[in-house]
Amino acid sequence: MAKDGTNRGNKPGNYNGAGRKKKPLADKIAEGRSDMTVLTLPEPPELTAFEVPPVEEYMKAHQKNGRDLCAEERYMRTWQWLQERRCEKLVNPQLVEQYAMSVARWIQCEEALSEFGFLAKHPTTGSPIASPFIKTLQDFIKQSNMLWAQIYTVVQDNCSEQYSGSDPQDDVMERLLTMKRKRQE
Repeated sequence: MAKDGTNRGNKPGNYNGAGRKKKPLADKIAEGRSDMTVLTLPEPPELTAFEVPPVEEYMKAHQKNGRDLCAEERYMRTWQWLQERRCEKLVNPQLVEQYAMSVARWIQCEEALSEFGFLAKHPTTGSPIASPFIKTLQDFIKQSNMLWAQIYTVVQDNCSEQYSGSDPQDDVMERLLTMKRKRQE
């Protein structure tokens, strides 16, 4: 409470992200904590086919520049990655769609920057300015990373085995790097 009698600043209650961060399930198991109950479920039968929710039409829409939007591919890879970790039922499909679209737009902005360059002409004065694709690109990168962090947190909190290896976020960087090589050929 301030000197004038008003409540400002910290209000009673919990805030998102406040407090100590939760440990991943795999770390709790590795520590051998006895205060938690770990259910051992029977192993599901091995399935060869993936049950992926249908891809929405807007993720396959024809682009003005004539190139393919890679949102469908991103969506499928992310969904399959979640299925391999048995977390597909824990992540909202809309979150995966948003992530796939955000990454697709990020790649689209990268392609536009490669094609048009970092400078643009001001619409009224005609003087050079920074390309508007730069700010858009930064926004999509930030959004993609935020969405990926949400997806990865669900997997980390619910996966009973420690995971190390490539993930769909790594595939994005690989695609960006190979995109430039393909263009040079």
